[in-house]
Amino acid sequence: MNQAILFNDNLHFDQHQDAWCFTGQLSGEKITLYFHSMQLKQLAEIDSCTKFDLEEIAELWLEKNELTGSTIHIQMR
Repeated sequence: MNQAILFNDNLHFDQHQDAWCFTGQLSGEKITLYFHSMQLKQLAEIDSCTKFDLEEIAELWLEKNELTGSTIHIQMR
């Protein structure tokens, strides 16, 4: 795990983006992560196990991609 990433406990469904999202801090900068998934959109709430999975997906995304800006959109299938 990348210890430089601190995730906030504010996971919610963003109607405007039509995706689940939460914020975090990466090297002192606030980032917003959006998770676009047809399966996740069907959920009324996300349990802690799924939240931890989303955090891991975000960490893997950040390891493989360059952060440009403060918003990340992760497309999930």
